[in-house]
Amino acid sequence: MPTPSPALIRVRLDLAYDGTEYNGWATQPGLPTVQGVLEEALAMIIRRRVRTVVAGRTDAGVHARGQVVHFDLTEAEWAAVTRHRESLEPAPTLVRRLNGALSREGGAVVILRASLAPEGFDARFSALWRSYRYAIIDSSAERDPLNRRFTYWHQQELDVGLMDAEARSVLGLHDFLTFCKPRDGATTIRELQDFGFTRDHQTGLITAHLRADAFCHNMVRALVAAAVQVGEGRHPVGWVAGRLEAMVRDAQTRLAPPHALVLDHVEYPDAGSDPTALAARAEGTRARRTRP
Repeated sequence: MPTPSPALIRVRLDLAYDGTEYNGWATQPGLPTVQGVLEEALAMIIRRRVRTVVAGRTDAGVHARGQVVHFDLTEAEWAAVTRHRESLEPAPTLVRRLNGALSREGGAVVILRASLAPEGFDARFSALWRSYRYAIIDSSAERDPLNRRFTYWHQQELDVGLMDAEARSVLGLHDFLTFCKPRDGATTIRELQDFGFTRDHQTGLITAHLRADAFCHNMVRALVAAAVQVGEGRHPVGWVAGRLEAMVRDAQTRLAPPHALVLDHVEYPDAGSDPTALAARAEGTRARRTRP
């Protein structure tokens, strides 16, 4: 009889990164990516290639404060993280060793936490929602050169009230084809749960905040860019909602620069109150949605 495969356990990692020098999250041959450097660090510790699954793939130049990944190890590999020192726990030891391996990145990628994932956990499909922030300074605000790598410097003064109204006009479950770069076999239907703009009256900083059950490729940057075009007076009130309804991706679909975008948080069901919630959420998310 064939030898049975060893039982696998799932590990969750929470991490943050400055995406400036990376060509996005996903591994690409010959290019520096966040997934690439993370999996290299894991391979140094586990002694084999470890495939990671991420909650939300970020574009080139985009940052994260609350990214989540999972990967599977054998029980022996998990125990060996401590280098057979029984006084140590694998989870904090893995954080320390990974951050040591990632020190070559100059602090751009930091592991925040590691833990054994609850039953049914999937970093991508179990997520209830993801939230992003986008930072803008317009011509009426004071520009801080120390924040220029993480803030979009817009040359015209923006009407934040108009931008906020445009943002809220597209909340809900819609087909966001206009604002997405479609992937083969993937749907562009999403539930946009929160989208708005605020201005800090002391610093002048404009912040866009977005939350959705999931975001398709380019969706955040395209939505922000559309609202900015109304805020600068390029298009009339109601233009963003009209574009959404038109469901056409053309030259008017622009992208805000990536360097001002941050993945803030990924939320999951509480497995403590319902042990089946994570698996049920993953199963429901995998079901292809249709136009409402």
